[in-house]
Amino acid sequence: MTPHRIVVFSLTIVVAVSVLVGVAAQSQNTGPARGKNGSATRSVENGKAENSQPSPRLTPIQKSSEVPQPVFEDRRSANDSVRLGVDLVVLDAQVIHQKTGRVAGNLKLEDFVLAEDGVKQQITHFSQDTLPLSVILLIDRGGCLDPFSDKVRHATLEALQRLRPQDEVALMSFANTTELIEGFGRGKDRILGGLDHLPPHDENADHCFNRAFYDAAQYMSRAGNPDGRRVIIMITGITTYFGCGGNSVEEARMAILESGSVVCGIIPKTAGQRIENGIMVAAGGIGGLFKAKSSNLKQLAEETGGEVLSDKPENLDHTFNDLIDHLRTRYTLGFVSTNKKRDGGLRKLKLELAHPPTNREDRLVIKTKRGYVAAKDAPANAGPSTK
Repeated sequence: MTPHRIVVFSLTIVVAVSVLVGVAAQSQNTGPARGKNGSATRSVENGKAENSQPSPRLTPIQKSSEVPQPVFEDRRSANDSVRLGVDLVVLDAQVIHQKTGRVAGNLKLEDFVLAEDGVKQQITHFSQDTLPLSVILLIDRGGCLDPFSDKVRHATLEALQRLRPQDEVALMSFANTTELIEGFGRGKDRILGGLDHLPPHDENADHCFNRAFYDAAQYMSRAGNPDGRRVIIMITGITTYFGCGGNSVEEARMAILESGSVVCGIIPKTAGQRIENGIMVAAGGIGGLFKAKSSNLKQLAEETGGEVLSDKPENLDHTFNDLIDHLRTRYTLGFVSTNKKRDGGLRKLKLELAHPPTNREDRLVIKTKRGYVAAKDAPANAGPSTK
């Protein structure tokens, strides 16, 4: 980022804060009602996305005859959708040693305790199988600096070499808008070719996180492998940005949760990147005081059980490889909720160790999603659509 760019950016923030303070002072007298931001549904492809929860092939736990087993009931409707007789909720969990960052790979079902909205749940499915990955690479093309330098590109290519034949990858770019460069498919050559056709970096463009996350989630729901582990990896130089219009920040967050995706981030660490990210974090904090919504990469990663890794560009090949390895070595747990309501509500999850180590040197950290969107029944009077 050039010194001129920094000064202009800083002055912009100061002016914006001054305006917001004036508006806030007026609002105390006039008291205008706050309405929900208008939004227009958009997508990287034509057609309405169909939300679907991932359903990995898990091995039921055969502890006793009392363990409920999922009953798959085939009810094909006009849109050829399949409904489950029992809603099996699936979550991935990564367990690492807090001190060393090493993966803890020798845990058993009895080592976990799961609760939904404070109510203990029975884990009926458990495995540490290597599931196929459905990965969306989401590359930032806006802002002062280009995070996708030659070294980052090399690290990305190295990471792609670690993918297996059953994995699938899609490539998307974003700035003011989102563009699908390569759709899901197998074979690394497609993505390698797609990286050569990324839109050029535009330093005058925005980092529209909310649009990028919403469009990536919609595409994942529509086209991702329902039997795979769904991952959205954002490569960017910043971790937070204000909403850019279109789908709101909250709509983007809900779309991510409904898609069943784990959000991860790769941050190339440079002096310029730290300055730009610091400005955006400060601006986001100031904007938050005035109820300005912003998308936060780290918060989404924490909520979905992902991680945000940062390192110098020349070291990112190892960092990216570690991320791919972490995504493979995750535990998969399934349960049938004791809450039988099919209301489409957001339910909070809490996964803990049954017997956490007392020694600080052996402390373990669990990364998993903190909630999910429950299934929702269609209205009783809603019949099949006709065209």
